This record gives sequence, C-alpha cells and structure tokens, in this order.
Amino acid sequence: MTEGSALEAFAEQMRVLRRECAWKREQTHTSLVPFVREEAEEVVEAIESGDPAALCDELGDLLLQVVIHAVIAEEAGDFTLDDVARGVIAKMERRNPHVFGDAVATDAAEVLRLWNAAKAAEKAEKAGHQPGTR
Repeated sequence: MTEGSALEAFAEQMRVLRRECAWKREQTHTSLVPFVREEAEEVVEAIESGDPAALCDELGDLLLQVVIHAVIAEEAGDFTLDDVARGVIAKMERRNPHVFGDAVATDAAEVLRLWNAAKAAEKAEKAGHQPGTR
C-alpha cells in the first residue's frame, strides 16, 4: 500500500461506516464538535508527554475527525477530502512565499512576518467577497 492509498482507503472505510454504522450515520458537523476538541487536546497531551507512539495514535484520532467531517461534507455535496487537501496545499504555497515564491526570509521571524502578511491578505480578500460588500 502506498502512502496515498492508505489515506484513500481510510476515507473509503469512513464512507462504509457512515452507511452501515447507525451512530456514525447520525453524526453531523455540530454533533462532532466535542470530539474534535477532545482529540485536539489529546494530541497536545501526547506532544507534551514526549511519547512518539502516543502522538502517532492521537494524530490518527484527530485524522479520523478530519476524514469524517470531509465525508459528511462530501455526502452533502459541499466539498471532498481532496478539496480539503488541495485547499491546504494552496494555503501553504501562499503563506510560504520564501519557499514557493520569490520572497526572502533569512530567519524564523521573517517567515512569521510573511505568514502573517499572507494571512491578513487572505482575510481581506475574503471580506471583500462577502455578500453585500463591494
């Protein structure tokens, strides 16, 4: 199994679970909020523990949350897991112009400045595209 295929297999497994498991089928983005919070906190705890095996396990649980939300959105026709991945790839390219563009960053402070500038530009662009704005 290649790296990409494991993630694809997991997404397909979640689709099956949504069809065949009553509990998973009934979940919504909103009903899953407590689980997202819990899993994110458990990732933090694993990081703080310094235990790589615990971190790997908890990242898997957090990934489960990402995948189930993406599958719920896919079922609604909103977006897919691939859309999520494409979006974060594009975001990393925008926010790291010192790697993917012609900007220069000689230290971490410069990288953070570029990141924050790109993030502010994205926020301003989104605000400009909101319904009812010009």
